[in-house]
Amino acid sequence: MRYDLTSLDVFIAVAETQNLTHAANLRHLAVSAVSKRISELEDLTGAPLLIRHARGVELTPAGQSLLFYARQVRQTLQNLDAELGEFSEGVKGHIRIHAITSALSQFLPTDITAFAALYPLIRFDIQERVGADVVSAVAEGRADVGVIASQTASRGLQTVPYRTDELVVVVPGAHALASSASIRFAEVLQYEMVGPHRESSMYGLLTQQAEALDMPLKLRIRISSFDCICRMVAAGMGIAVLPRSVVKPYQRSLKLKVLRLDEAWAVRALLLVLQSYDAAAPTLRTFVDNIRSEAG
Repeated sequence: MRYDLTSLDVFIAVAETQNLTHAANLRHLAVSAVSKRISELEDLTGAPLLIRHARGVELTPAGQSLLFYARQVRQTLQNLDAELGEFSEGVKGHIRIHAITSALSQFLPTDITAFAALYPLIRFDIQERVGADVVSAVAEGRADVGVIASQTASRGLQTVPYRTDELVVVVPGAHALASSASIRFAEVLQYEMVGPHRESSMYGLLTQQAEALDMPLKLRIRISSFDCICRMVAAGMGIAVLPRSVVKPYQRSLKLKVLRLDEAWAVRALLLVLQSYDAAAPTLRTFVDNIRSEAG
């Protein structure tokens, strides 16, 4: 099948406005021209794409499927235009990264800095997101690559090992547990905790392990920022489970005590996630290869 790009663009406008007249105005076309292009797409697909009502239209199941792929085509072409335009300006690439807080707090700044030193004409767009949102962004083409924790479902995307982080228990210096060197998670669950919000991969992991022990997770406070979690722990609002290297800068100034979490799952794998390494642009493949090399 050969799809006309203009027809796909018109179809997207119809789907998003749910109205042929509004779509025609957006695309500066006559309503009859819009209707003709939709009919041609229906002939090409062999299935009705729209259900027409007095006040507008809605998509059939075939229309929903076409909309998904038409948006992907449009996004790919936009990426192509943007990247080639940057080549003409001497930029040589643009990489969009979505990552969980743990990766951004620990590893990505150093790895991206090292990569940028080798390839100074590449631009970056970096956003902090929870794991599920990272996967969605990569799947929908809003991000080129993401970083997630291994327990986050990758929804059929390609994953590549990146780094590991160690989770530890953080308590105030005067806490009853402060004299301990290590602790099991069952004992952690006996105390009120300061933890991440529900959508985060860390919350999912802690909840999963608490359920395995048939014990409740006593979250007194939920905060998205690791910095704020450390400060709340120091203020005596609860204890926390955090990546070791995240806590280190605050340990002395906030008088925090770090305990080894004596659980196999406390050593956590972080993964790069992308649609396809083989089909990725050369700039993205070079980036993935480089930061994996930096990670050892």
